[in-house]
Amino acid sequence: MRIAVLKRDKCKKERCGYICQRVCPGVRMGEETIVVEEETGYPVINEDLCTGCGICVKKCPYNAISIVNLPELKDNPVHQYGKNGFRVFGLPVPREGVVSLIGQNGIGKTTIMKILAGKLMPNLGKESTSWEEVIERFKGHEIQSYLEALKAGKIRVSFKPQEVDRIPSVFKGTVRELVKQTADIEWEEIEELAKELGVWKLFDRKLGELSGGELQRVAILVAISRKADLYFLDEPSSFLDIRERMRFARLISKLSEKERFMLVEHDLVVLDYLSNWVHVLYGKPGTYGIVSTLKSARNGINEYLDGYLRAENMRIREKAIKFEVKPPSSDWKGKTLVEYPGFTKTYEHFRLEAEGGELRIGEVVGIVGPNAIGKTTFLTILAGELDHDDGKLDMKLKISYKPQYISLDFDGTVREYIATQDIDQEIFSAYIRKELQDLMEKQVQDLSGGELQRLSVGVALARKADICLLDEPSAFLDIEQRLRFSDIIRTVSEKTRKTTVVIDHDITFIDYVSNRLIVFSGEPGQIGFASAPMDMREGMNKFLKEMDITFRRDPENGRPRVNKPGSQKDREQKERGEYYYTLS
Repeated sequence: MRIAVLKRDKCKKERCGYICQRVCPGVRMGEETIVVEEETGYPVINEDLCTGCGICVKKCPYNAISIVNLPELKDNPVHQYGKNGFRVFGLPVPREGVVSLIGQNGIGKTTIMKILAGKLMPNLGKESTSWEEVIERFKGHEIQSYLEALKAGKIRVSFKPQEVDRIPSVFKGTVRELVKQTADIEWEEIEELAKELGVWKLFDRKLGELSGGELQRVAILVAISRKADLYFLDEPSSFLDIRERMRFARLISKLSEKERFMLVEHDLVVLDYLSNWVHVLYGKPGTYGIVSTLKSARNGINEYLDGYLRAENMRIREKAIKFEVKPPSSDWKGKTLVEYPGFTKTYEHFRLEAEGGELRIGEVVGIVGPNAIGKTTFLTILAGELDHDDGKLDMKLKISYKPQYISLDFDGTVREYIATQDIDQEIFSAYIRKELQDLMEKQVQDLSGGELQRLSVGVALARKADICLLDEPSAFLDIEQRLRFSDIIRTVSEKTRKTTVVIDHDITFIDYVSNRLIVFSGEPGQIGFASAPMDMREGMNKFLKEMDITFRRDPENGRPRVNKPGSQKDREQKERGEYYYTLS
């Protein structure tokens, strides 16, 4: 089977003069392999006539064409987005407990959730179809009875969307008003759920006043406060700190003993803790996605990290992802770049107290701590964009800063935007360009959250600077992107001898990228204390002791896994004071 995809958001037909059509051997021989659609003016590739030579793919100056040969696929897609559009093959089966979908961004996870939630009618790759055809297609499969119930309106679903930041634009009232309008369980039960999520203090606040993390927890509360046969949660841990993530995970784990959940999540720790079952989605982002067979959570995650799906006999990645099992060395040996003094920053209802410390040449310093504890305030003061109580912190160094919330007011393409930045072209070409290549001809204003994040982190790393400050660089990135960017951050820091400071809530990401840690503690929303940079072992133990969480390592790949509270391993590690790293 041959798939030809034209990414219309990249295609600049008026500029290239349809070079794909001009160079196509089939067209030159008089065949209608590539024709121009009269209504839109876009080229359309006939997949039956296409030989898969790849000339149009290589010649397209905007990387808008993707052609893939898939001899292992015998069925038509479950859903296709128009002519030469992205398509999804296969459907997962909802079942008791939590079924999670793992895969890269743009591989079809949200599309599948929308189909199973009844928000998107699958078209089986045709211009139009009917529920009868869809059910006939899956006759004899486990999913058949679910689709029949969905068609008959007998399936009640509750859906938490990915873009929770859009909620205030849809509903203008308070949290209490939103919950009362959408919930169909008793108010006493709602209050109990709200307390477990840490939301009950927010009930009388307007949605427009809430932070991203607060909006996320409210969206989760709204979703689980409805009576449903299946609950869909799309990226529920975004914006949440590690304590909030584990609080949410424990709640859903408890609810899943009686209810069915389907989850899309990129935090490996949360994914592993919550999931009973896993489907891996593989393929080519933006081109096609294939749903794997059902796998146990541990096996599915490990196969995904290994890059080889055993039941499918399919290699989905050239290189396996492994984690360091042994504790890091006790100290980072780089020379001191700069020392900064202790400082305070006082607001009307919050105070930050930071110890003085030093940053070393070429190191990556991770910052961990709860939300609303002063981490972003600390980074903004380091960047020189915010005064502390005694004035401005001027380290007399050139600083590159990527803020937590990204807003690029630029009218033009990604390529044009990068050209306006003062970047090190050698470093950009060697380590960063390949991560942004697929975005180059896109308009900056059209970028998704994950695409905007990749661009902003890449440019921040490539800028000519002594220090790079990154606030939550893993947000909106998928699992593979997070681990690739952690490699890039460390490599660029070492090669350029640039010091990098990173705030993030993904423990796996922070462990993967950091040489040392700054740990924030205190009372969120009231007072925060920032430690001086400390070695990874001391920092992780200090942080996780306050979180009351211990981790073990998976024997296959060394990935961190949360211990069940009160389990034998949890108790043993707490007694030894080793909350994260093994002693071996």
